[in-house]
Amino acid sequence: MASALETYVNRNVAIITADGRTIVGVLKGFDQTINLILDESHERVYSSTQGVEQVLLGLYIIRGDNVAVVGEIDDDADSQLDLSKIRAEPLGPVSH
Repeated sequence: MASALETYVNRNVAIITADGRTIVGVLKGFDQTINLILDESHERVYSSTQGVEQVLLGLYIIRGDNVAVVGEIDDDADSQLDLSKIRAEPLGPVSH
């Protein structure tokens, strides 16, 4: 996974955590245990009754044991989203 993460450094990524949170930001670095450092980050909080809330986090570290999924964000597609109109049930935690 580390080699794939190298291609994401200094790019916008979305992280799904093991507890079901979605965090978006610029990947600034990582280590061998997949601890991630994000800059300009925010959490996207989903709701079935209202639009997506974005909670500013700024510089943020996610422990590697809490990382479930890492993906690069398509900046053009992401900028086209109207988050205020998106309704979705929040993700639950990862179960093993």
